[in-house]
Amino acid sequence: MPITVGQDTAKTRKTLSVNGKTISYYSIPAATEAGLGDFSNLPAALKVVLENMLRFEDGKTVSVDDIRAFAEWGAKGGQNPREIAYRPARVLMQDFTGVPAVVDLAAMRDGIVALGGKPEMINPLNPVDLVIDHSVMIDEFGNPRAFQMNVDREYERNMERYQFLKWGQGAFDNFRVVPPGTGICHQVNLEYLAQTVWTDTDQTGAEVAYPDTLVGTDSHTTMVNGAAVLGWGVGGIEAEAAMLGQPISMLIPEVVGFELTGQMIEGTTGTDLVLKVVEMLRKKGVVGKFVEFYGAGLDHLPLADRATIANMAPEYGATCGFFPIDDETLRYLRNTGRDADRVALVEAYAKENGMWRDAGYAPIYTDTLSLDMGTIVPAISGPKRPQDYTPLNQAADAFFKVVSEYRGVDESQAATDMAEEGPAPDELIDPRKSIKVEGEDYELRDGSVVIASITSCTNTSNPYVMIGAGLVARKAHALGLTRKPWVKTSLAPGSQVVSAYLEAAGLQEDLDAIGFNLVGYGCTTCIGNSGPIQKELSEAIAKGDLVATSVLSGNRNFEGRISPDVRANYLASPPLVVAYALAGDMNVDLANEPLGQDKDGNDVYLKDIWPTSKEIADLVEKTVTRDAFLTKYADVFKGDEKWQAVETTDSQTYDWPPASTYVQNPPYFQGMGKEPGVISNIEGAKVLAVLGDMITTDHISPAGSFKETTPAGQYLSNHQVPVREFNSYGSRRGNHEVMMRGTFANIRIRNEMLDGVEGGYTKGPDGRQMSIFDAAMAYQETDIPLVIFGGEQYGAGSSRDWAAKGTALLGVKAVIAESFERIHRSNLVGMGVIPFEFTGGDTRKSLGLTGDETVSIHGLDTIQPLQEVPATITMTDGSQRVITLKCRIDTAIEIEYIEHGGVLHYVLRNLAKAA
Repeated sequence: MPITVGQDTAKTRKTLSVNGKTISYYSIPAATEAGLGDFSNLPAALKVVLENMLRFEDGKTVSVDDIRAFAEWGAKGGQNPREIAYRPARVLMQDFTGVPAVVDLAAMRDGIVALGGKPEMINPLNPVDLVIDHSVMIDEFGNPRAFQMNVDREYERNMERYQFLKWGQGAFDNFRVVPPGTGICHQVNLEYLAQTVWTDTDQTGAEVAYPDTLVGTDSHTTMVNGAAVLGWGVGGIEAEAAMLGQPISMLIPEVVGFELTGQMIEGTTGTDLVLKVVEMLRKKGVVGKFVEFYGAGLDHLPLADRATIANMAPEYGATCGFFPIDDETLRYLRNTGRDADRVALVEAYAKENGMWRDAGYAPIYTDTLSLDMGTIVPAISGPKRPQDYTPLNQAADAFFKVVSEYRGVDESQAATDMAEEGPAPDELIDPRKSIKVEGEDYELRDGSVVIASITSCTNTSNPYVMIGAGLVARKAHALGLTRKPWVKTSLAPGSQVVSAYLEAAGLQEDLDAIGFNLVGYGCTTCIGNSGPIQKELSEAIAKGDLVATSVLSGNRNFEGRISPDVRANYLASPPLVVAYALAGDMNVDLANEPLGQDKDGNDVYLKDIWPTSKEIADLVEKTVTRDAFLTKYADVFKGDEKWQAVETTDSQTYDWPPASTYVQNPPYFQGMGKEPGVISNIEGAKVLAVLGDMITTDHISPAGSFKETTPAGQYLSNHQVPVREFNSYGSRRGNHEVMMRGTFANIRIRNEMLDGVEGGYTKGPDGRQMSIFDAAMAYQETDIPLVIFGGEQYGAGSSRDWAAKGTALLGVKAVIAESFERIHRSNLVGMGVIPFEFTGGDTRKSLGLTGDETVSIHGLDTIQPLQEVPATITMTDGSQRVITLKCRIDTAIEIEYIEHGGVLHYVLRNLAKAA
């Protein structure tokens, strides 16, 4: 991105000498000397944004008043929500969200040609890295062939997508693809791509140093904040705009300081810590805010643990969870293979520009909270939200409550001991069921763990918990323990470095021995690519209506995400995942009850196989080496023979294959005129769905598998795709026809317009129950606009843009909810859908909405940011209720996005005018 020096900020440009080399940078202390304000008390996370303002100040997009606003932020105690234009240094993508982004860029090339421009005008201006990590599925597990068989199957399923991505790599400048089988994008970013301090040449040819920043098309882009790299997740549409030079419009955020004191005690892990942090921050309420971690506890917190905490920022609702640069940052950069000159630059730059954390670091925060890490205990979270924190010694009782609730049994009437001899008293009912599995010599019951997966960047990036898991496996194997036969076990590391150190420590053999064989390098179970469980188990679960469970070392456990056979999903550290595979049952109190018996029939408890902190630390020191990182990342973009053999076309525009069911030219820009429209009032809209609280983007646009009876399945069947080749919603995000049909199609979503019905259904124009897709198409035929009603935290979860794209393509003009998660609100605006929030205590429940109402919203033709507007709700009896809604078009530029029909339309028209 070319750097244009503003008149007032020219004097803030200074030079820094590092290892005999001179490099330019923009100095925050110099900005204070120039009279732009006192910035000394700002948190480091906010100084990164301030530096961005200094570097891009041009008197237009970024003004001197924008810079002074940061000094006012400190003077006002951490609050000054001024709109600013922020430009990240680079963009990170993965293939589930990256494929539709590249599809959009390819469609924009067609669009710019239609408007009289040249295709190469659509090209990333900032570096873009796309890591293919979301496509591998666990078809094979528990044997030495699993990895190769899953990779082979991955290429069979996804060749069309890989050909398309390889075309994009050749057609676009500044666009690199990390091939399949390399690792998870956030771990590759943390271990290799990120530099903490970035360098580039400006328009004069001089080299300039500035903070490494990025946005990513995955909500867990936040992981890299553990290495003091400011980044967060955005939808693909917002990322595409950033690629094309459009600044990200945002308000100067509040920054909540989270003080960490003390240090972790024996027997606890970084996962236990982060699950507690998630619970605390969700309770605090940090949506749309930065969280910065500080305090003496950071002196005892390895960067791997920091990255685990930063990774789960979407789960606690924050924009990011930032850790300032300190000695531990430098140690990590050295150990992971960064160049010595880069590490020296990071230290010198941070100290010169006031971004270094030392003992005297004490900035102003909007608000604070504190946690003594010495109070952390082993824990899990579940059954369906990451913030549902449960200490391990309470987990079995908590699961009993889950089953009682599912069975509709009053907890006070429930018996809690299935092994109780003799008949229970009449007033005591055990809600748990069990059923014999056909062809097997065991039963499944409520609580049987059918999936145990060491997965996800969240924990597989952390050698302390991965080595810990391997040591648990070693000790268990030595005693003769193994996984229960009904547990599908898997190990999917986030990078090849993990395999290198597990093998160097001899621990992979022990993991293999109890069923945790390598199944692939990718997200797998965490994104819903857990693959099918044994057919007989699936049939038994369905027949008995059992509450089967999964335990995974991931970051997401939303309903319907992990497996269609599983109702209760739990997040846990990798060592605990191994332990639950050995026990095979959530009803077992791991803290106090035996996991199983050894070769001699003696009970084995968790404490018998749990490694000490010293055992773990010694192996980490011995096996997690700089050489391992240098070796595994030496040819990171080259790929294996399979990737090198992928053939593709060489052209500036994409030759859309008409028969493809993976990649289709989307309709967004077809027939688009050169001028924008106007924002119109919404008249006579019908209700497509009434949804509850915490409706996640998984509910709105699921990523996992689907059946042939669904609208998406019927579409593929009609195009002669066999069920075995359906793949997943996530893999087909390059085809709008599939994704429209998958919108609001989560198997666990509940539309309150229908009584007790699970799945993507609603009332059609004739009042009959039908799929949401079919109803939306019926309304579109008669040009009737649609609205969605929701509860609190609507759009929680991931950054997937298809949750907004699908909503828009179904004909939804507005979403009215009690509150929105940050990314999804932005994505809705980016697709031309207007978000509204209830005011004055109104909710869907207080209004008694059934979904049979008609909705009109006025005042949109003169709308201003965050304006309140009247909405008229016409009830089924003809009576009317006028309520006030807050329009969540937050900034002036977002008004323009809505006028254009979306942010990409805005960018495309502006580029065409410049042609």
